[in-house]
Amino acid sequence: MPLAVLLPVLFFAGIWIGGHPARLPPQIRSLFVARDVNTLEAAVDIIEHDYYRRVDRRRLIRDGLAGAVADLHDRFSRYLDPAAYRRFQADSTGRFSGVGMEVAAVPSGLRVARVFAGSPAARGGIRRGDEIVGVNGRSIAGRPTSQTTPLIRGRAGTLVTLTVLSRGRRRVARLRRAELTTPVVTTSLRTVGGEPLAVVGLSQFSSGAHTELRRAIDTQLARGARGVVLDLRDNGGGLLGEAVDVSSIFVRDGTIVSTRGRARPRRVYRASGDSISPTVPLVVLVNGGTASASEIVASAVQDHHRAPVAGTHTYGKGVYQEVRGLPNGGAIDITVGEYFTPLGRNLGAGGIRRGTGVKPDIPARDRPDTGADEALDVALRALAARAR
Repeated sequence: MPLAVLLPVLFFAGIWIGGHPARLPPQIRSLFVARDVNTLEAAVDIIEHDYYRRVDRRRLIRDGLAGAVADLHDRFSRYLDPAAYRRFQADSTGRFSGVGMEVAAVPSGLRVARVFAGSPAARGGIRRGDEIVGVNGRSIAGRPTSQTTPLIRGRAGTLVTLTVLSRGRRRVARLRRAELTTPVVTTSLRTVGGEPLAVVGLSQFSSGAHTELRRAIDTQLARGARGVVLDLRDNGGGLLGEAVDVSSIFVRDGTIVSTRGRARPRRVYRASGDSISPTVPLVVLVNGGTASASEIVASAVQDHHRAPVAGTHTYGKGVYQEVRGLPNGGAIDITVGEYFTPLGRNLGAGGIRRGTGVKPDIPARDRPDTGADEALDVALRALAARAR
Protein backbone atom coordinates (compact mmCIF):
# COMPACT_ATOMS: atom_id res chain seq x y z
CA MET A 1 0.00 0.00 0.00
CA PRO A 2 1.49 3.45 -0.93
CA LEU A 3 2.58 5.51 2.05
CA ALA A 4 0.26 8.38 1.05
CA VAL A 5 -2.64 6.00 1.49
CA LEU A 6 -1.22 4.12 4.48
CA LEU A 7 -0.83 7.19 6.69
CA PRO A 8 -4.48 8.31 6.46
CA VAL A 9 -5.67 4.72 6.98
CA LEU A 10 -3.56 4.36 10.12
CA PHE A 11 -4.57 7.79 11.33
CA PHE A 12 -8.30 7.18 11.11
CA ALA A 13 -7.97 3.65 12.43
CA GLY A 14 -6.39 5.20 15.49
CA ILE A 15 -9.19 7.76 15.79
CA TRP A 16 -11.88 5.07 15.52
CA ILE A 17 -10.22 2.81 18.06
CA GLY A 18 -9.43 5.68 20.37
CA GLY A 19 -13.07 6.74 20.27
CA HIS A 20 -14.47 3.21 20.71
CA PRO A 21 -12.10 1.40 23.12
CA ALA A 22 -15.01 -0.31 24.87
CA ARG A 23 -15.64 -2.35 21.72
CA LEU A 24 -12.29 -4.11 22.08
CA PRO A 25 -11.75 -7.10 24.39
CA PRO A 26 -10.09 -5.82 27.59
CA GLN A 27 -7.07 -8.09 27.23
CA ILE A 28 -6.11 -6.65 23.86
CA ARG A 29 -7.55 -3.16 24.08
CA SER A 30 -4.48 -1.39 25.38
CA LEU A 31 -2.15 -3.49 23.23
CA PHE A 32 -4.03 -2.74 20.00
CA VAL A 33 -4.28 0.98 20.61
CA ALA A 34 -0.59 1.22 21.48
CA ARG A 35 0.36 -0.88 18.43
CA ASP A 36 -1.61 1.39 16.09
CA VAL A 37 0.00 4.55 17.47
CA ASN A 38 3.42 2.95 17.38
CA THR A 39 2.92 1.88 13.76
CA LEU A 40 2.08 5.44 12.71
CA GLU A 41 5.05 6.86 14.57
CA ALA A 42 7.33 4.20 13.09
CA ALA A 43 6.21 5.05 9.57
CA VAL A 44 6.87 8.75 10.13
CA ASP A 45 10.27 7.94 11.69
CA ILE A 46 11.29 5.91 8.65
CA ILE A 47 10.43 8.74 6.28
CA GLU A 48 12.09 11.38 8.43
CA HIS A 49 15.35 9.48 8.92
CA ASP A 50 15.75 7.37 5.77
CA TYR A 51 14.12 9.24 2.89
CA TYR A 52 16.87 10.46 0.55
CA ARG A 53 15.81 14.09 0.88
CA ARG A 54 15.39 15.99 4.12
CA VAL A 55 11.78 16.32 5.25
CA ASP A 56 10.05 18.36 7.94
CA ARG A 57 8.41 15.98 10.42
CA ARG A 58 5.75 18.48 11.42
CA ARG A 59 4.89 19.16 7.80
CA LEU A 60 4.74 15.42 7.12
CA ILE A 61 2.25 14.90 9.93
CA ARG A 62 0.26 17.98 8.90
CA ASP A 63 0.01 16.81 5.30
CA GLY A 64 -0.94 13.32 6.46
CA LEU A 65 -3.74 14.74 8.59
CA ALA A 66 -4.96 16.98 5.78
CA GLY A 67 -4.87 14.07 3.33
CA ALA A 68 -6.80 11.84 5.71
CA VAL A 69 -9.59 14.40 6.07
CA ALA A 70 -9.57 15.11 2.33
CA ASP A 71 -10.07 11.40 1.71
CA LEU A 72 -13.54 11.75 3.28
CA HIS A 73 -14.58 13.70 0.15
CA ASP A 74 -16.64 15.97 2.39
CA ARG A 75 -16.62 19.61 1.32
CA PHE A 76 -17.15 20.82 4.88
CA SER A 77 -14.64 18.72 6.80
CA ARG A 78 -11.10 20.04 7.00
CA TYR A 79 -7.89 19.86 8.95
CA LEU A 80 -6.75 23.16 10.45
CA ASP A 81 -3.04 23.42 11.14
CA PRO A 82 -2.13 25.46 14.25
CA ALA A 83 -1.89 28.76 12.34
CA ALA A 84 -5.18 28.16 10.52
CA TYR A 85 -6.87 27.19 13.79
CA ARG A 86 -5.71 30.41 15.43
CA ARG A 87 -7.19 32.38 12.51
CA PHE A 88 -10.40 30.37 12.81
CA GLN A 89 -10.69 31.21 16.50
CA ALA A 90 -9.97 34.88 15.86
CA ASP A 91 -12.62 35.03 13.12
CA SER A 92 -15.21 33.54 15.46
CA THR A 93 -14.86 36.56 17.76
CA GLY A 94 -15.88 38.93 14.97
CA ARG A 95 -12.60 40.86 15.19
CA PHE A 96 -10.15 40.90 12.31
CA SER A 97 -7.63 43.05 10.52
CA GLY A 98 -8.55 43.91 6.94
CA VAL A 99 -10.41 46.39 4.76
CA GLY A 100 -13.99 45.81 5.93
CA MET A 101 -16.07 43.96 3.39
CA GLU A 102 -17.82 40.64 2.89
CA VAL A 103 -17.25 38.85 -0.41
CA ALA A 104 -18.39 35.81 -2.35
CA ALA A 105 -16.45 33.85 -4.95
CA VAL A 106 -17.21 34.44 -8.64
CA PRO A 107 -15.24 33.25 -11.70
CA SER A 108 -13.49 36.60 -12.04
CA GLY A 109 -12.44 36.72 -8.38
CA LEU A 110 -14.57 38.07 -5.54
CA ARG A 111 -17.90 39.91 -5.63
CA VAL A 112 -18.48 42.41 -2.84
CA ALA A 113 -21.63 41.47 -0.92
CA ARG A 114 -21.34 44.04 1.83
CA VAL A 115 -19.13 46.97 2.81
CA PHE A 116 -18.87 47.99 6.46
CA ALA A 117 -19.64 51.63 7.15
CA GLY A 118 -16.53 53.70 7.88
CA SER A 119 -14.16 50.91 6.83
CA PRO A 120 -11.10 51.31 4.58
CA ALA A 121 -13.10 49.71 1.76
CA ALA A 122 -15.93 52.23 2.19
CA ARG A 123 -13.48 55.13 2.27
CA GLY A 124 -11.85 53.72 -0.86
CA GLY A 125 -15.12 53.89 -2.78
CA ILE A 126 -15.77 50.15 -2.97
CA ARG A 127 -19.47 49.37 -3.24
CA ARG A 128 -21.74 46.36 -3.05
CA GLY A 129 -21.71 44.54 -6.40
CA ASP A 130 -18.14 45.54 -7.29
CA GLU A 131 -15.79 42.71 -8.23
CA ILE A 132 -12.27 42.35 -6.88
CA VAL A 133 -10.29 40.80 -9.73
CA GLY A 134 -6.73 41.35 -8.50
CA VAL A 135 -4.76 41.77 -5.27
CA ASN A 136 -1.41 43.56 -5.26
CA GLY A 137 -1.30 43.43 -9.05
CA ARG A 138 -1.96 39.68 -9.38
CA SER A 139 -5.13 38.13 -10.78
CA ILE A 140 -7.31 36.11 -8.39
CA ALA A 141 -9.64 34.72 -11.06
CA GLY A 142 -10.73 31.15 -10.42
CA ARG A 143 -9.12 30.89 -7.00
CA PRO A 144 -11.12 29.80 -3.91
CA THR A 145 -11.91 32.27 -1.14
CA SER A 146 -9.68 30.27 1.22
CA GLN A 147 -6.75 31.53 -0.87
CA THR A 148 -7.93 34.99 -1.89
CA THR A 149 -9.36 36.49 1.30
CA PRO A 150 -6.10 35.99 3.26
CA LEU A 151 -4.37 38.08 0.58
CA ILE A 152 -6.68 40.99 1.37
CA ARG A 153 -6.45 40.66 5.12
CA GLY A 154 -3.24 41.52 6.92
CA ARG A 155 -1.68 43.45 9.74
CA ALA A 156 -3.37 46.72 10.61
CA GLY A 157 -1.60 49.70 9.10
CA THR A 158 -0.21 47.84 6.10
CA LEU A 159 -1.27 48.61 2.54
CA VAL A 160 -3.08 46.38 0.05
CA THR A 161 -3.83 47.20 -3.59
CA LEU A 162 -7.08 45.91 -5.06
CA THR A 163 -8.02 45.84 -8.73
CA VAL A 164 -11.73 46.61 -8.78
CA LEU A 165 -14.24 46.08 -11.58
CA SER A 166 -17.17 48.45 -11.04
CA ARG A 167 -20.00 48.66 -13.60
CA GLY A 168 -17.67 47.55 -16.36
CA ARG A 169 -14.87 49.94 -15.46
CA ARG A 170 -11.56 48.77 -14.00
CA ARG A 171 -9.73 50.80 -11.38
CA VAL A 172 -7.10 50.33 -8.66
CA ALA A 173 -7.85 51.04 -4.99
CA ARG A 174 -4.97 51.34 -2.52
CA LEU A 175 -6.27 50.70 0.99
CA ARG A 176 -4.68 50.75 4.43
CA ARG A 177 -5.80 47.80 6.56
CA ALA A 178 -7.31 48.41 9.98
CA GLU A 179 -8.50 46.52 13.06
CA LEU A 180 -12.21 45.96 12.57
CA THR A 181 -15.16 44.31 14.23
CA THR A 182 -17.74 42.61 12.05
CA PRO A 183 -21.11 44.30 12.62
CA VAL A 184 -23.50 41.44 13.37
CA VAL A 185 -26.73 43.39 12.87
CA THR A 186 -27.50 46.28 10.55
CA THR A 187 -30.85 48.04 10.41
CA SER A 188 -32.69 50.77 8.56
CA LEU A 189 -36.24 52.06 8.15
CA ARG A 190 -37.65 52.29 4.63
CA THR A 191 -40.98 53.62 3.37
CA VAL A 192 -42.63 51.70 0.53
CA GLY A 193 -46.14 52.48 -0.68
CA GLY A 194 -46.63 54.68 2.35
CA GLU A 195 -45.72 51.84 4.75
CA PRO A 196 -42.71 52.23 7.10
CA LEU A 197 -40.77 48.96 6.96
CA ALA A 198 -37.72 47.73 8.85
CA VAL A 199 -34.80 46.13 7.03
CA VAL A 200 -32.70 44.14 9.50
CA GLY A 201 -29.58 42.36 8.28
CA LEU A 202 -27.86 39.57 10.20
CA SER A 203 -24.30 38.78 9.08
CA GLN A 204 -23.49 35.77 11.26
CA PHE A 205 -24.83 33.54 14.01
CA SER A 206 -22.21 34.34 16.62
CA SER A 207 -22.79 34.20 20.36
CA GLY A 208 -25.41 36.75 21.39
CA ALA A 209 -26.57 37.47 17.83
CA HIS A 210 -30.22 36.76 18.65
CA THR A 211 -30.19 39.31 21.49
CA GLU A 212 -28.76 42.01 19.25
CA LEU A 213 -31.22 41.13 16.47
CA ARG A 214 -34.23 41.21 18.81
CA ARG A 215 -33.14 44.59 20.17
CA ALA A 216 -32.89 46.02 16.65
CA ILE A 217 -36.31 44.66 15.66
CA ASP A 218 -37.97 45.98 18.83
CA THR A 219 -36.42 49.40 18.23
CA GLN A 220 -37.71 49.60 14.67
CA LEU A 221 -41.20 48.42 15.67
CA ALA A 222 -41.24 51.10 18.38
CA ARG A 223 -40.33 53.66 15.70
CA GLY A 224 -43.44 52.66 13.77
CA ALA A 225 -42.25 49.93 11.41
CA ARG A 226 -45.24 47.95 10.11
CA GLY A 227 -43.21 44.91 9.04
CA VAL A 228 -39.71 43.40 8.92
CA VAL A 229 -37.43 42.19 6.12
CA LEU A 230 -34.89 39.84 7.67
CA ASP A 231 -31.90 39.95 5.32
CA LEU A 232 -29.86 36.72 5.53
CA ARG A 233 -28.09 37.10 2.21
CA ASP A 234 -24.47 35.88 2.25
CA ASN A 235 -24.83 34.81 5.88
CA GLY A 236 -22.82 31.59 5.99
CA GLY A 237 -24.15 30.48 9.37
CA GLY A 238 -22.62 29.96 12.79
CA LEU A 239 -23.87 28.55 16.06
CA LEU A 240 -26.81 26.14 15.99
CA GLY A 241 -28.16 27.47 19.29
CA GLU A 242 -28.26 31.00 17.86
CA ALA A 243 -30.17 29.72 14.82
CA VAL A 244 -32.81 28.25 17.15
CA ASP A 245 -33.01 31.47 19.19
CA VAL A 246 -33.23 33.68 16.09
CA SER A 247 -35.99 31.47 14.65
CA SER A 248 -37.79 31.76 18.00
CA ILE A 249 -38.05 35.53 17.52
CA PHE A 250 -40.55 34.80 14.75
CA VAL A 251 -41.87 31.29 15.41
CA ARG A 252 -43.83 31.11 18.67
CA ASP A 253 -43.82 27.34 19.24
CA GLY A 254 -43.06 24.02 17.60
CA THR A 255 -39.99 22.38 16.11
CA ILE A 256 -37.28 24.60 14.66
CA VAL A 257 -34.81 21.93 13.55
CA SER A 258 -33.79 18.36 14.33
CA THR A 259 -30.36 16.78 14.03
CA ARG A 260 -28.87 13.31 13.94
CA GLY A 261 -25.58 11.64 13.09
CA ARG A 262 -23.93 8.24 13.16
CA ALA A 263 -22.45 8.90 16.61
CA ARG A 264 -25.01 11.54 17.61
CA PRO A 265 -28.55 10.64 18.76
CA ARG A 266 -31.50 12.42 17.19
CA ARG A 267 -32.22 15.71 18.88
CA VAL A 268 -35.17 18.03 18.37
CA TYR A 269 -34.79 21.77 18.98
CA ARG A 270 -38.04 23.62 19.69
CA ALA A 271 -38.93 27.30 19.75
CA SER A 272 -37.82 28.90 22.99
CA GLY A 273 -40.80 31.29 23.28
CA ASP A 274 -41.03 35.09 23.62
CA SER A 275 -41.53 35.74 19.91
CA ILE A 276 -42.68 39.05 18.47
CA SER A 277 -46.36 39.27 17.64
CA PRO A 278 -47.31 36.83 14.86
CA THR A 279 -49.34 39.68 13.31
CA VAL A 280 -46.13 41.57 12.41
CA PRO A 281 -45.57 40.86 8.71
CA LEU A 282 -42.22 39.30 7.86
CA VAL A 283 -40.26 38.49 4.69
CA VAL A 284 -36.95 36.61 4.83
CA LEU A 285 -34.47 37.54 2.10
CA VAL A 286 -31.91 34.93 0.97
CA ASN A 287 -29.47 34.13 -1.82
CA GLY A 288 -26.92 31.49 -2.82
CA GLY A 289 -24.63 32.57 0.03
CA THR A 290 -27.31 31.89 2.65
CA ALA A 291 -26.12 28.69 4.33
CA SER A 292 -26.26 26.46 7.37
CA ALA A 293 -27.76 28.31 10.37
CA SER A 294 -29.30 30.84 7.98
CA GLU A 295 -31.04 28.03 6.14
CA ILE A 296 -32.36 26.70 9.45
CA VAL A 297 -34.04 30.05 10.12
CA ALA A 298 -35.38 30.43 6.56
CA SER A 299 -36.79 26.89 6.48
CA ALA A 300 -38.31 27.25 9.98
CA VAL A 301 -40.38 30.32 9.07
CA GLN A 302 -41.27 28.72 5.73
CA ASP A 303 -42.35 25.35 7.15
CA HIS A 304 -44.40 27.03 9.88
CA HIS A 305 -46.03 29.34 7.29
CA ARG A 306 -44.87 32.32 9.32
CA ALA A 307 -43.44 34.23 6.37
CA PRO A 308 -42.51 33.91 2.71
CA VAL A 309 -38.89 33.54 1.68
CA ALA A 310 -37.70 35.87 -1.09
CA GLY A 311 -34.57 35.69 -3.21
CA THR A 312 -32.78 32.79 -4.89
CA HIS A 313 -32.10 29.18 -3.86
CA THR A 314 -29.96 29.05 -0.76
CA TYR A 315 -26.63 27.24 -0.51
CA GLY A 316 -27.96 23.80 0.39
CA LYS A 317 -25.71 22.60 3.19
CA GLY A 318 -27.80 20.29 5.37
CA VAL A 319 -24.93 19.07 7.59
CA TYR A 320 -23.23 20.43 10.67
CA GLN A 321 -19.70 20.27 12.03
CA GLU A 322 -17.85 20.15 15.32
CA VAL A 323 -14.33 21.46 15.84
CA ARG A 324 -12.06 19.15 17.83
CA GLY A 325 -8.68 20.38 19.00
CA LEU A 326 -5.54 18.27 18.47
CA PRO A 327 -2.38 17.95 20.59
CA ASN A 328 -0.31 19.81 17.98
CA GLY A 329 -2.38 22.98 18.39
CA GLY A 330 -4.40 22.36 15.25
CA ALA A 331 -7.92 21.00 14.94
CA ILE A 332 -10.25 18.94 12.82
CA ASP A 333 -13.45 20.65 11.72
CA ILE A 334 -15.50 17.56 10.92
CA THR A 335 -19.05 16.85 9.81
CA VAL A 336 -20.81 14.90 12.57
CA GLY A 337 -24.46 14.94 11.48
CA GLU A 338 -27.29 16.23 9.34
CA TYR A 339 -30.09 18.61 10.21
CA PHE A 340 -33.73 18.52 9.15
CA THR A 341 -36.36 21.22 8.82
CA PRO A 342 -39.63 21.11 10.81
CA LEU A 343 -41.25 19.20 7.92
CA GLY A 344 -38.36 16.73 7.79
CA ARG A 345 -36.53 18.14 4.79
CA ASN A 346 -32.78 17.88 4.52
CA LEU A 347 -31.41 20.76 2.47
CA GLY A 348 -28.04 19.25 1.61
CA ALA A 349 -26.45 16.29 -0.09
CA GLY A 350 -24.47 14.71 2.72
CA GLY A 351 -21.55 17.12 2.39
CA ILE A 352 -20.46 15.52 -0.87
CA ARG A 353 -22.13 18.00 -3.22
CA ARG A 354 -24.39 21.00 -3.10
CA GLY A 355 -27.95 20.29 -1.96
CA THR A 356 -31.30 21.72 -2.97
CA GLY A 357 -31.35 24.39 -0.29
CA VAL A 358 -34.41 26.50 0.48
CA LYS A 359 -36.55 27.29 -2.54
CA PRO A 360 -37.83 30.87 -2.31
CA ASP A 361 -41.56 31.59 -2.39
CA ILE A 362 -40.85 34.93 -4.09
CA PRO A 363 -38.08 34.84 -6.73
CA ALA A 364 -35.82 37.88 -6.49
CA ARG A 365 -32.39 38.31 -7.99
CA ASP A 366 -29.86 41.15 -7.98
CA ARG A 367 -28.27 42.43 -11.14
CA PRO A 368 -24.53 42.65 -10.44
CA ASP A 369 -24.00 45.32 -13.07
CA THR A 370 -26.16 47.91 -11.31
CA GLY A 371 -25.81 49.86 -8.10
CA ALA A 372 -29.38 49.06 -7.10
CA ASP A 373 -30.51 46.29 -4.76
CA GLU A 374 -33.23 44.70 -6.87
CA ALA A 375 -33.78 41.71 -4.60
CA LEU A 376 -34.35 43.91 -1.55
CA ASP A 377 -36.77 46.05 -3.55
CA VAL A 378 -38.81 42.94 -4.40
CA ALA A 379 -38.83 41.86 -0.75
CA LEU A 380 -39.92 45.32 0.40
CA ARG A 381 -42.78 45.47 -2.10
CA ALA A 382 -43.98 42.02 -0.97
CA LEU A 383 -43.75 43.12 2.67
CA ALA A 384 -45.62 46.37 1.99
CA ALA A 385 -48.46 44.39 0.40
CA ARG A 386 -48.67 42.18 3.52
CA ALA A 387 -48.56 45.19 5.86
CA ARG A 388 -51.56 46.95 4.31
